[in-house]
Amino acid sequence: MTNDLGSSVHPTRHWHRLDDGRVQCDVCPRACKLREGQRGLCFVRARQDDRVVLTSYGRSSGFCLDPIEKKPLNHFLPGTSVLSFGTAGCNLACKFCQNWDMSKSREMDTLADAASPGTLAEAAASMGAHSVAYTYNDPVIFMEYAMDVADACRERGVHSVAVTAGYICDAPRREFFAHMDAANVDLKAFTEGFYRKICGGQLGAVLDTLLYLHHETDVWLEITTLLIPGENDSSPEIEALSRWVVEHLGPDVPLHFTAFHPDWKMRDTPPTPPATLSRAREIALTNGVRHAFTGNVHDPAGSSTYCHGCGELLIERDWYVLSTWNLTDDGHCRHCGTACAGVFAGPPGQWGRRRQPVRLAEAVPEAAPATASTRIRDL
Repeated sequence: MTNDLGSSVHPTRHWHRLDDGRVQCDVCPRACKLREGQRGLCFVRARQDDRVVLTSYGRSSGFCLDPIEKKPLNHFLPGTSVLSFGTAGCNLACKFCQNWDMSKSREMDTLADAASPGTLAEAAASMGAHSVAYTYNDPVIFMEYAMDVADACRERGVHSVAVTAGYICDAPRREFFAHMDAANVDLKAFTEGFYRKICGGQLGAVLDTLLYLHHETDVWLEITTLLIPGENDSSPEIEALSRWVVEHLGPDVPLHFTAFHPDWKMRDTPPTPPATLSRAREIALTNGVRHAFTGNVHDPAGSSTYCHGCGELLIERDWYVLSTWNLTDDGHCRHCGTACAGVFAGPPGQWGRRRQPVRLAEAVPEAAPATASTRIRDL
């Protein structure tokens, strides 16, 4: 924790006072208990003036136009572009973090770009992005900013996508996801030991998020598990994970198995062999998952979508480039008529695999540079 709060502050509502004079943040199960001037483990939620504030509102580590499949979302408006951005900090402590330079940042000057929610939404619409993704670090820790951006996007017909570890408590979970249209939840493993030892968290809280999203919302849901050699890649664990998904979420929730590369505090762990991803995908399919994918490797067969009714190829993917397309505009197989679960709206987009960094001042030149308020505003 630190006493240097910075200036981009915004009020929050999910906290309460304790009898010992501290205040407790109630956004995630970590339940950080703060004295005046202290930050939580996430770094961006802090106590100031006897309440918890968000210190990174309106600030970003950068913006980029990506293919939606990179989030990864394979069954949500395939082929379209998404405007991606994140902030700093994270409420987990994953030793393998692939975006550690942002999620583990403790320097507010990492957040070099400023943007109001309206500016972000206007930029996405003007560039033809179908969605905005809150990603790179976990949006639950900057939920107030993400929700305001999502509301501004909805007014312009732009969707919102949460790329999250799902480590969030019930009340903020309900508030946050009410603003989202799709989510990819990072189910990091299927043992409490992995979450405790490698991530500093709890598996149960993430499973609660998955159950909530599937059973109580209309948010389109996909799941990603990064397979780390010797840690969470055993066949019994993948069996248990895929069976849980089918039993509790149903067979239509897409499941992505992606390859680990050495990073952050796990640089001595070897990369994931492609055969491990293929084995995981086969286990998931055998256990009833209808749409299981491999990622972070070149595997067109493992990244394509097939009809669970007749087995025909529906969406062929080579990295993020779509080629064969055998779906009707409303998402049915052209061969047998079976519905493919997902969000489809006419022909697929043609964004491909481009990754285009964005400067908001160029995308929305008439918009003044956004600066976050330095005063606390009442809720």
